[in-house]
Amino acid sequence: MKAKSAGMAPAEKFALYAKLVAAHPEIERKGTANSYTSVNGHMFSLLGPSGEMALRLPAGERERFLKKYKTELFEAYGAVMKEYVAVPEMLLEKTNELKPYLAISYEYVCALKPTTKKKKP
Repeated sequence: MKAKSAGMAPAEKFALYAKLVAAHPEIERKGTANSYTSVNGHMFSLLGPSGEMALRLPAGERERFLKKYKTELFEAYGAVMKEYVAVPEMLLEKTNELKPYLAISYEYVCALKPTTKKKKP
């Protein structure tokens, strides 16, 4: 087994996440140690250092996802990320099944008002 760098997801999880994102040419994977996707300043998916993936979904889709996959809202650093679902490990391995949810997530954040960076005083 290969040793992983501190703070980086296991290589096999990273490869699955990268494959999922690559299935959507309009989406760019960002980050090195912590991979994520974002558009207009809104993050909508991430792969944490433990290899757990999270997706940001709109309310109705989020509730259906939680029920269908018997999962929970994603928690990071002791805080629940209210719009993010924890993607079960077995689902991360099923790119074709997960692919439509990434598309829903992308469409959701594209409809949000772009964030503006605050200038430092």
